[in-house]
Amino acid sequence: MSAETAESAADVRRGQLIDSAIALIAEVGHARTSLSRIAEKAGVSKAAVLYHFKSKEELLDQVLDRVLGGLVEHVEAAVRAAGTPADAVGAYIRAILGHLSAHPSHIRALTEAIAIGEAAGRSTIRADSSRWRVLADLLAAGQADGRFRAFDVETTAVVISGAIDGLVGRWLTEPEFALRAAAEELEVFVYRAISVAGG
Repeated sequence: MSAETAESAADVRRGQLIDSAIALIAEVGHARTSLSRIAEKAGVSKAAVLYHFKSKEELLDQVLDRVLGGLVEHVEAAVRAAGTPADAVGAYIRAILGHLSAHPSHIRALTEAIAIGEAAGRSTIRADSSRWRVLADLLAAGQADGRFRAFDVETTAVVISGAIDGLVGRWLTEPEFALRAAAEELEVFVYRAISVAGG
């Protein structure tokens, strides 16, 4: 086996272990997710897990990277495909909530990872301004485009982000809650709140 093939096989195995960890965290929570249980779910030995990850914390960091990376990639693609800055605001809302509703195990794992990271004093998506700053930039571009009225873009971005969090929180506690339909309602609500009158 060549070094390149061996590296590819290792990447595949690491991906399988991360996927198993995501599924397990979503099922039983971070506290009950041990390396032994991850190994059992992946069908490998604990030693095999430790070969790829030095600790549960390192594996959790990779879980966070995987779920955040997938979400960011999806949202960025949706925003890029939007026709105007104003359209991009709706695309942002739909993309976040659509992606999360399509990957329920990811949002549960993300919620757990964020909580653990914050408890340990690590910076997370909630701990810095990058999460809402992208949205603030879209709002500012919509104002410059003449589609949105005058308002403080940072405050409004934080409010919209909070609404997204609220919808996701309800969906986590009430799985029957229609998250995609809620995204459409939120988009209409936001446009009515921020658009130029008669626009």
